[in-house]
Parts: sequence; C-alpha cells; structure tokens
Amino acid sequence: MPTSARIAIYPGSFDPVTLGHEDIVRRGASLFSELTVAIGINPEKSPLFTHEERLEVLREVFADLPNVKVASFHGLTVDFAKSIGATVMLRGLRTVSDMDAEFTMALANHVLAPDIETVFLMAAERYSHISSTLIRQIARMAKSAGRQHLSQFVPEAVIDLLIEKSSE
Repeated sequence: MPTSARIAIYPGSFDPVTLGHEDIVRRGASLFSELTVAIGINPEKSPLFTHEERLEVLREVFADLPNVKVASFHGLTVDFAKSIGATVMLRGLRTVSDMDAEFTMALANHVLAPDIETVFLMAAERYSHISSTLIRQIARMAKSAGRQHLSQFVPEAVIDLLIEKSSE
C-alpha cells in the first residue's frame, strides 16, 4: 500500500443506519483509500437490530463502493482501528451539541491512540435533523409510518426490516 494510502474507520451503532450515515460514508469514501464502517457492539445496550442484521444492511447500502468495508467489533474503538491499520477516525456532526460530545471523545481517543486522527464531516443540512433514535421513535409510534415516510430518513435497504421490527 503506498504511503499516501489513508485507512479510515467510521464507527457507530447504526441502529438503524440513516441517510445521514450514508451521506457521511459516501463523502468519506471519496476522501480515503479505504473506509471501514464499524459497528460497535455494546453488550449493555438492547439494539432494535441484531448486529448481524446491521452488518447485512450496511453491506447492501454500500455494495457499490469498492473501498468501503463493513465490520463489527467489541471493545475500544481505537483498539479496533489499530487492528485494521486505520490512522483516521471519521465522525459526522449534525449539531453544535454533537460537537461537544464528539470533541470530548476525540480528546479521549487521542490520549489512548495519539497516532489516530479524528476527522469531522458536517452533516449535509438536509440530514442534520435525522438520528437513529428519532427514526426508531417514528417507526414505533406512527403505525402509519410507511415506506414513503421512512424513505425520507433511511436507505431503502433498511425500510422493510424497520417496519417489521417496529411492529413486533
């Protein structure tokens, strides 16, 4: 791999993946030679989607991007980043409040792994209001939240599974 090659990691829970996540990955894929979308597995959380379902959906969403890989990991994000040779951690920012939390996390990550840089991409304005939490609430509370409504928030690949999971 040439010295100019940059391997990045975009970590998250992606429960579910949103159009905002997709936008960050597609923009990030143009900036880095390799980008791994990494699902952090937190045993203390009860996600809507299993990690296998999230892996499958993410692989489908990014199948057209040859330099994007999808993986999952347990433990510290910086340890996983090191294990795949990543030197950049990509993070998306939607709002000023995101910046506060992300800045704190970036500082902690820098202490743990000074050789890994954090790069922030601002969310496209049309996606800045979207969060996985909001989508889960809409899908759960609005039984009429059909494909047309959900397609404004999530990639097509996740809609059927989201409807199915939300009606359980």
